[in-house]
Amino acid sequence: MNDSFGASAVGDARQLRLCVLGPVRAWSGERELDLGPPQQRAMLAILAMHARRTVPIDVLVGGLWEDPPARAVTVLRTYASRLRRVLETDRTRPRVLPMADNGYVLQLPAGCLDVEVLEERTAAAGRARAEGDMAAAAGLLREACELWKGDPLAGLPGPYAQAQRARLTERRLIAVQAWAEAELGAGRHAGVIGELTMWVDQHPLVEPMRELLMLALYRSGRQAEALGVFADARRTLGEELGVEPGPGLRELHQAILRAEPALAAPPAGPAATFDTTAKQTGSALFPPVPPAQLPADIADFTGREELVRDLRAVLTSPGPAMPLVGVSGMGGVGKSTLAVHVAHSVRDHFPDGQLYANLRGAGSLPADPAEILAAFLGALGVADAAIPQGTTERAALFRSRLVGRRILVLLDDARDTAQITPLLPGTRSCAVVVTSRTWLAETPMSRRVGLEPLACEEAVRLVATIAGGPRVAAEPEAARQLARACGFLPLAVRTAASRLATRPAWRLSHMVDRLACERRRLAELTTGELAVAASFRLSYDQLSAEAARAFRMLALPDGPGVSSAAAAALLELPEREAERLAESLTDLGLLSCPHPGRYEYHDLLRLFARQLVRQEEGPAAEKAAMERLTRHYLATVAGLYRVVRPGYPFPDLVAPVGTRAGFDGPVAGLRWARQEIPAVLAVAGQVCREPGGPLAVVADLTLVLIQLIDLGMAVPELCELAGRVAEATRAAGLPHSEARARYTLLWALREMLRTRQARHEANRVITLCRQTGQTALLAPALTALALTSIRHCDDEEAVAWCDEAVTLAAQEGNRSSHAFVESMSALVDVALGRLEPALGRAERSLATFEDLGDRVGRIHMTYARATALHGLGRFEAACEGYRECLAALRALESWDRMPGVLVGLAESCRAAGRPAQAVEAAEQALVIAEEVGLEHRRANALTALGHALCDLGEHDRGQACLAEARSGR
Repeated sequence: MNDSFGASAVGDARQLRLCVLGPVRAWSGERELDLGPPQQRAMLAILAMHARRTVPIDVLVGGLWEDPPARAVTVLRTYASRLRRVLETDRTRPRVLPMADNGYVLQLPAGCLDVEVLEERTAAAGRARAEGDMAAAAGLLREACELWKGDPLAGLPGPYAQAQRARLTERRLIAVQAWAEAELGAGRHAGVIGELTMWVDQHPLVEPMRELLMLALYRSGRQAEALGVFADARRTLGEELGVEPGPGLRELHQAILRAEPALAAPPAGPAATFDTTAKQTGSALFPPVPPAQLPADIADFTGREELVRDLRAVLTSPGPAMPLVGVSGMGGVGKSTLAVHVAHSVRDHFPDGQLYANLRGAGSLPADPAEILAAFLGALGVADAAIPQGTTERAALFRSRLVGRRILVLLDDARDTAQITPLLPGTRSCAVVVTSRTWLAETPMSRRVGLEPLACEEAVRLVATIAGGPRVAAEPEAARQLARACGFLPLAVRTAASRLATRPAWRLSHMVDRLACERRRLAELTTGELAVAASFRLSYDQLSAEAARAFRMLALPDGPGVSSAAAAALLELPEREAERLAESLTDLGLLSCPHPGRYEYHDLLRLFARQLVRQEEGPAAEKAAMERLTRHYLATVAGLYRVVRPGYPFPDLVAPVGTRAGFDGPVAGLRWARQEIPAVLAVAGQVCREPGGPLAVVADLTLVLIQLIDLGMAVPELCELAGRVAEATRAAGLPHSEARARYTLLWALREMLRTRQARHEANRVITLCRQTGQTALLAPALTALALTSIRHCDDEEAVAWCDEAVTLAAQEGNRSSHAFVESMSALVDVALGRLEPALGRAERSLATFEDLGDRVGRIHMTYARATALHGLGRFEAACEGYRECLAALRALESWDRMPGVLVGLAESCRAAGRPAQAVEAAEQALVIAEEVGLEHRRANALTALGHALCDLGEHDRGQACLAEARSGR
């Protein structure tokens, strides 16, 4: 890093150095500080960017999360505590990061923060330039540019970091241009060519950068290369935007051809300037009355305040290129309404006029660009006889007419890039807003907005504005339910609210009841000229036959969307072909793509697609598609089981080896699981509810989903599914499948500490397994019975069940299964106080899991061994075991199990007489439990933290934690 600012020791802010112009990092002297995980560093970045100013808690929450968790404030306080541990010498009297006015303030003297040093250097350079010292200005700007160490705020999550990253990146471009101008003014033209060439390559559409490079080349005697830069600019701008270079580049090109003296390098003193912005078109070329074609703004525009401010800033801020804003999204999401509203809000910045065209891109007869150009030229005062015939000629005349003029162009409902390209001005004094149901990915834009439905409160405000505030105040919950039933889609909300406005006797709850039936909902969302289904139909009618079928069939499964692999199963197509169809639907705004290879419907679009399935496919095709999807999930989850628990027999019981879905390893498998398991659980539940569904397949899927308990993932949801499948298979007379579903159910109940119910299910599973001969399930079920019967049976009886289980597993001949049964028996031994036998079982199981490469099994047994060591009073060895568990969990990116391990570590640290380390472990457990939403693990973490704080002498805080833990259990 640049060492020209700061210097430091922890707790003394004067010696701290903090960098945000790259990855967020901090130094104390020459020692780099550990700032913690990305979200904690994001909090520090917000405080740093507001240095010496109080940042309220709500601002921090909004900056870190788009959808804050319920305990966001608690997480913030934990982050602040951990940052103080790094930054403060005395955490009891914080000086660097104190609280103030329900917020936090980062007390940084001047010179500690790189972004402040940037502004300081830039301001000093401006003063030097004003005094004619271009060399000094260049040196200061060079120092400013060297402060960047990569993408600003790199790797940080949250809305604040995203917004600041864009702002600081633009600030870097401005600084580089200012540096190059100063170097040229100091007569050092040859030295900037290399860097300017690099920046032009990275930003080929930034014309001022090209102007500087051309001038530097020309002054270095490289006239041909300077002209080549112009030729390349003309080609690039033509290919990318369909426009000619701007007046600055064109004039510089002509000046080079004429070898004008003004281009020569200044001999000394203030640099000679070359005016690259002179206007050549007088106002006489324009009609006396500027065009004002914008449609009327709506009086009840609601919500999206921050987005409106952002788009206003983009359209009105000077920059290197013409502002071009694209607003895309599904039908009915409010693209046109937003665009018109924003356009009206900035019209005073465009005194030479506002042009508007409805391009009818969503319909079957899109507008011809040539006709739109003729209308625009007429509005600009061109006589009909003077308008050329061809689209290319009209576009050229249109661009010429706009040179040097401030005109706003609104192109509504564009179909594609080809339609809008001829309609774009060629001068940066103008601005354009384009709306489209497609992304218009081939069109370079200053700001691209994928418009989403309204937030819940925004939708409720819209209902109140249209239907009446008193009605919403009288039924606030019904208003929220109404907005939710409309999927927060502006068109749907407006339609429902308009129906209420014309029916004053209706209560909001009555409208909610009418929308409750999914099959009738779209029919209810119609009034006058407003019709949600009709808006959707415009997009659907554009689809090819194969894309239309994909749109229908991909809507069948419940849950949060489908992956490309699941789409392939539904459509009976290769995955690449299914993904191509899904991408085409995404381009048209009929699907969204929140992650690569994953696709989701808006709720109302899903209902629309399912109506089409019933009309065009029929129940047989629907049932067959869902069975294909269920079998796909079965094979994939079995494949996941094989890499997560290698050697275990369950995958081969339900999915032959030839049907396995491959993963590169457990880490890749776990990443898949975190993204796809909610969809798998939703589909399994859906198939279970449908009459005549493949229950045996769902039961097999439920069995291999038991690995979610090992991974600490979605256990309550798995428990609910297993119970439903167990009852469905019992009612259908499928004892073999019922045993498999109940086996998963009993372990899920035990994991959720519902011990009495788990014991009841264990007895049922054992009976079913003996009836159906499923020894692979029987042996571990016996250990589950022992685990859930402790304190409800004699110790000898529990030991006997474990001995029988171990014998059965040994007879089966599967090493992994035998090790698992031994490991569960070890836990029974621990509970019974048989610690030496427990330690022996745990170490034997651990050796087997290590030999099989079963990383999850190894983690469980390392944990069991650490628990036994703690019971034996070997606290240091127990601590080491828990830390080994944590390292393995981090390697697997498996956060859900960490709180339990950290609580064990905290207890062993307490027992070893190290309460400060116990506090640290318990605080980490609390943060992770809150982030992943594990309430029972959060209570355990609070208990451990409370005891450790009391050991440390912080009794008030410790008792508060213990009280909160008791209230949360």
